[in-house]
Amino acid sequence: MRKFNLTVLAASLALAAGAAHAAGGEIAVIVKTSSSNYWQNVQKGATAEIGELKGYTMTFQGPATESAIADEVNMVENAVNRHVAGIVLAPSDPDALVPAVKKAWEAHIPVVIVDSALADSGKQYYQSFLSTDNKKAGELCAQALIAKVGTTGKVAVMSYVAGAGSEVGRVGGFKDYLAAHSKLQIVGPFYSNSQMATALNQTTDVLTSNPDLKGIFGANEPTAVGMGRALAQSGKAGKVIAVGFDGNADLQGFVKDGTLDATAVQGSYQMGYLGVKTVASIIEKKPVQKNLDTGVVLVTKDNIDKPEAKNVLY
Repeated sequence: MRKFNLTVLAASLALAAGAAHAAGGEIAVIVKTSSSNYWQNVQKGATAEIGELKGYTMTFQGPATESAIADEVNMVENAVNRHVAGIVLAPSDPDALVPAVKKAWEAHIPVVIVDSALADSGKQYYQSFLSTDNKKAGELCAQALIAKVGTTGKVAVMSYVAGAGSEVGRVGGFKDYLAAHSKLQIVGPFYSNSQMATALNQTTDVLTSNPDLKGIFGANEPTAVGMGRALAQSGKAGKVIAVGFDGNADLQGFVKDGTLDATAVQGSYQMGYLGVKTVASIIEKKPVQKNLDTGVVLVTKDNIDKPEAKNVLY
């Protein structure tokens, strides 16, 4: 885990105009989509923490898909307009959400960013960022793949939403590690827009057009599930070394049956739990960390039933 300095005092940040909320009120948790198990696990963590706080309520929202960026912008703007006490936000696009987060800052509403970074132009408008170190997570996946396929040949990258903060770090870390530590040729990346069926079709096409493919990386939950199903349907499961990302029941099953050699699992429950806890601390003028790494565990057949994996699987 990376160490970060304690830097943010909510009383001073909140807000430049000097206004601060009284403790309590609505905390709006707004994520990239409400339709995946990953984000539902974030919701479980947020709900658990709300239950431990006094005087707070929580709303949880997300667009139908991760690519519906305008819908997420509207959700943030609506939360600002109804004067919520605080916002926990997983931005689907690093740039598009900046104006909405700025509106929250101007309204003296504290914002905690989770999962994916906001653009540098928005850093002054939020008070804390909780996430997986996606670059390190991508490097971990690349390391796992190299350990199985070696340093030469072809590997494919099945990604999700081009330009999303987590995608830039995760896939960038993966590709950079391969370039620095191998001579592996990368096929892709291909973007599923976090649609499982799209990832399935894309992976099927990649496997067909690259019969010599040695390895494949699926960079988030729906993409990795679609990738795993394509491997199984094509008879390539266990023959093409596959590394996934996230840890729902489908991906756990793929690890257990050997379709996936490994999957990197984030602390999604912790993101929700600590996101709500952090924004409540800001409202109550308590110091919080500007950046917090919520961790990642590489889950394999060897450790899937051990506490280190069970603590993050969902």
